[in-house]
Parts: sequence; structure tokens; C-alpha cells
Amino acid sequence: MDGRSNDGRVRYAVVGLGHIAQVAVLPAFRHAAENSELAALVSGDPKKLKKLGKKYGVSNTCSYDEFDSLAKSGDIDAVYIALPNHKHCEFTLRAAHAGAHVLCEKPMAVSEDECRQMIEACARGGVRLMIAYRLHFEEANLKAIEIVQSGKIGEPRYFESSFSMQVKQENIRVRSDMGGGPLYDIGVYCINAARNLFRAEPEEVFCRTASGDDPRFTDIDEMACATLRFPGARLASFTCSFGAADVSAYRIVGAAGDLAVEPAYDYQVKLAHRLTVDGKTHKENFSKRDQFAPELIHFSASILEGREPEPSGAAGLADVRIINALFRSAREGRPVRIEAVPQPERPSPELERRRPPVAKEELVHAESGSQ
Repeated sequence: MDGRSNDGRVRYAVVGLGHIAQVAVLPAFRHAAENSELAALVSGDPKKLKKLGKKYGVSNTCSYDEFDSLAKSGDIDAVYIALPNHKHCEFTLRAAHAGAHVLCEKPMAVSEDECRQMIEACARGGVRLMIAYRLHFEEANLKAIEIVQSGKIGEPRYFESSFSMQVKQENIRVRSDMGGGPLYDIGVYCINAARNLFRAEPEEVFCRTASGDDPRFTDIDEMACATLRFPGARLASFTCSFGAADVSAYRIVGAAGDLAVEPAYDYQVKLAHRLTVDGKTHKENFSKRDQFAPELIHFSASILEGREPEPSGAAGLADVRIINALFRSAREGRPVRIEAVPQPERPSPELERRRPPVAKEELVHAESGSQ
């Protein structure tokens, strides 16, 4: 595939039409029209295909079984994989085999082996692979990196974060066979933030998990509390939970000050900073924006310009390796050493792209997984 339609835009198939696709990914194409086009929809639900196809003016729709034919048809150049975690690897391999570029939701996969299969398949197929870390393009989080790198808070010493929500019992997030659980689903945000703020990879991790008597958590852990030791005697800690009130925050503390970001990880609300240096505190709010269109624009540009995107598969592999090490630590009750995944690039302020927020969408056979 040459990577573009007749008007120079990359043509996408969105694979999986659940909550995140309907409230964020599909509407984001309106704000990414400069180089990205919604060209096809893939789902196992005929009602979703019919209604969403009509809503977005997309006539090219198919089931999961028909995906290979679509990917080989020449009608699309790339896919956005918005499937449950355990399906990321399978559909990335199928897309790469057909020559379609892959933008895949995080976590990249459920194991290191699957991540490596995805990277190798895309390399063999000559296609680009990007993991959908939307906060790599978002102002509040990019500015946090810039503040830390500027030296305003002095040498960064430790990072702490909390990310929690109440998840519905019937949601896929509470199913281990579908890659569910708080570490995969929301802990990945905390890990990624710590790695990007420290500009480094952890050397050792330790984790404890806990669950009460709630029937939602018979198959997964209710919560996990982790500590990551980074080079330079720096520590990061976080707690993630599917059985607690909505909290989305992190704080990085340096030798001369600290920066708190709360909310930090959300895409449907305004984010905020509280920077304290030498006893003086400055607060800054960041407008609610479309965080998904910038991903599409960046990935399409990387395809059209023939360059590697950031974040690449290496970023996804790094986080999944850490998550797997945390699971091992929790099982064995001890710290686990970890080998770093080299990172060709990290997020920088140049990646920021501002797009207005998307309107609230009426959902078709989908609902939020949180209460």
C-alpha cells in the first residue's frame, strides 16, 4: 500500500467499536481530517456496523472474520485497534501480514512475547507500528515533562501516583482471560508517566495486590500497589484500583520543589498543575481537548513521511515488561530485577497538538465500564 488515498490522506479502519472507539476514536477523525480519513469499520456486531456506518458516512464495514480481506483489499492503509487487550496481538499480526500500518491501543499486549511478535511482524511487513499513548501529545503532561527537565524543581527524586475508579461487574476489565485488571488497564498510565518524567527505565520493581470480598474481583485483583527503582537512586510508586473512588493524579518531587498534576490521566475533563518551588505555589488549568485526533495526525504523518512514530512498539514493550515483572513480584512476594527496553525516542513538547473537545456521542450497544 502506498499509505494514502487520492487526496493524500491515510485511510483507516477502526477495529472494535466499543466504548472508547465510539466516544473518542471515531469522532476524532473530524479533527484529524488534514491527513487522516475514516474509511472502514470492523465489528462483530451488525447493529453497530449499520448505525455507526450511517452516522459517519462509512459504507465499507465488515466482521472480524472478514478483516483479512478488508486489510488486503487496497481500500485501507492503516488500522486503529480498539479491541480488548487480549486481541491486540492477533489483529496487529493480521494487519501487518496484509501490509496495513497499525495504531494499537495500550497496553500493547498482555505479554512480552506478544509485544515482540507485533514489532517483528510490522518490521517484516514494512509497516509502521504506534501505540496509542494519547498523553504523549497532551499539553498538561508534556508541560510536566518540560518543567522537570528545566530544573525548576531541582533534581527529580521521587514520583507517586494514584489512579482508581469503580468498574462494573459485567465489564471486560474484570476478566483476566481478556487481559483485564487494574495494572494492565490503568496502572500502565502511572508506569508510562514515571518513565517519561524520569527519562529512564526502572531497574527493579516490587508489587503487592489486594482484593476484598467484592464479587467483581474473583478473577482479577481489585488493586495493586507498586514501587519502581530507577537509576540515580530514584523511586516511583503508584496505586491503581478498580474498587475505589475516581482519582487520577501524580506528583513528582525534586530537591527544590514539586509538581502535582490532578486530574492527570483523563480525556473527558480539564487537567491541572500545582507547581511549588521555594514555598511559592503556582496553579495552572489546561482546557479539555480532543486527545485522540493528535495521535491520528502524528501517526498519519509518520506514514506519509516514511519515519518511525513516537511512541513506537518499544514504548509499549517497555510498559508490558514492567507490568509482567510486577505480576511476578506480587506472586513471589519479592523485588524483581528488570532489564531496560532501549527507547529510541521519548515524548517532547514538539509533539503537542491542540484540537477542540469532541461532542458527547450517543452510544450503540456500548457503555462505560466505570460506575
